[in-house]
Amino acid sequence: MEEQTTIQRLSEKIEDIVGRYHRMKEELEQLRNEVVTLKAEKAVKDNEIARLSDENAMKDLEIEEIVKKIESILA
Repeated sequence: MEEQTTIQRLSEKIEDIVGRYHRMKEELEQLRNEVVTLKAEKAVKDNEIARLSDENAMKDLEIEEIVKKIESILA
């Protein structure tokens, strides 16, 4: 068997580190893209929630007006 020299072992370790670096860099890019997507989805949902809240408030006002009309008729 041939023993690895220190330079060969060091070279293998460096290749391993570089490979890990590239994998982590790709994963980081994927995570960044996912964050951007999730932020966009959140903004859409926040807008929908705001719209529905406004719509709900308008319906509440309509109900109050109807109740007032009924009360005025019954009075």
